[in-house]
Amino acid sequence: MASITLDGLAHAYRPDPRGPQDYALKEINHVWRQGGAYALLGPSGCGKTTLLNIISGLVVPTRGKILFDDRDVTHLPTEARNIAQVFQFPVVYDTMTVRENLAFPLKNRRMPREEIARRVEEIASRLDMSAVLDRKAANLTADAKQKISLGRGLVREDVAAILFDEPLTVIDPHLKWQLRSTLKELHRTLDLTMIYVTHDQTEALTFADTVVVMHDGGVVQTGTPEELFERPAHTFVGHFIGSPGMNVLPARVEGRRALIGDVAIELARAYPALPAGETIELGVRPEFATLAPAGTGVPVAVKRIDDIGRARIARVEIAGQPAAAMVPEGLALNGDEAGLRLDPRQIHIYAGGVLVPGEATNREGAS
Repeated sequence: MASITLDGLAHAYRPDPRGPQDYALKEINHVWRQGGAYALLGPSGCGKTTLLNIISGLVVPTRGKILFDDRDVTHLPTEARNIAQVFQFPVVYDTMTVRENLAFPLKNRRMPREEIARRVEEIASRLDMSAVLDRKAANLTADAKQKISLGRGLVREDVAAILFDEPLTVIDPHLKWQLRSTLKELHRTLDLTMIYVTHDQTEALTFADTVVVMHDGGVVQTGTPEELFERPAHTFVGHFIGSPGMNVLPARVEGRRALIGDVAIELARAYPALPAGETIELGVRPEFATLAPAGTGVPVAVKRIDDIGRARIARVEIAGQPAAAMVPEGLALNGDEAGLRLDPRQIHIYAGGVLVPGEATNREGAS
């Protein structure tokens, strides 16, 4: 087991990168603590698989170093890094039994037969596969084969880290939650460093203690699921996490007041020195915007109301700008005019897509 340090890491697939636009992975400085559960989250093409391949040794970075504890492994091959990998599509030997598949990594390391048997039984029990240990892998479902693949990554007790590259893609939706819960429980029990790559926010937020959100080859925010939801450091994080995502509206800011068109919104913080030349935007999640009768709070025009089962979401316009808000139970509207109650403490201001902290004031409340 090990902590993993990314020191000035960057990678370009072209031989002569001349600027940030040439890098598939922009500079990253980060420490993955030993025993942490991490998720690399982002859309296809954002650089997360490139980063995982650098950690695993499949790709040598263009510049920077990667350390396992204090050991520089930047140029070491995969087999010298003492890691386990679980891929999107299960890697199993169909002609072997489940028991033989799980034992294979241990036999390669010439472990004693009794120790192999003990470890295989333990992992099979944790994955609820004890009943099929002596069945051929070829006769199992794709879900069960991915469990075997997971088990082969977990069966070694000496690994520095386990890397998961979208391991639940081929799993039936009704089993995904069960397998995520199993992985989470295994992480708590085994105290292993786990790094999980996914484009699915639900997978990332339910598995990881720390989520690394990637966009356009760079890390835009690292934090707990709560931090990513409540205080997105970048408008991309606000858009990408949440369903629906954060409302991001072009605005002018004057001290403690934001203007969307001619509509004024009170802020909990002051912004006396926003950077010149940057696009200024106001961000607020729908969960902190509540539809209300006309004449209350911020005036809006209601375009439609969607019932998504767990809640009703109003699609509204603020000075012509689209936004989403929560509809409280029992609210009755007369026509398409309504108001919007906003929690100023949950309103964020962004310059060039990046969160601006602002200056605290004593005036906090709801608009």
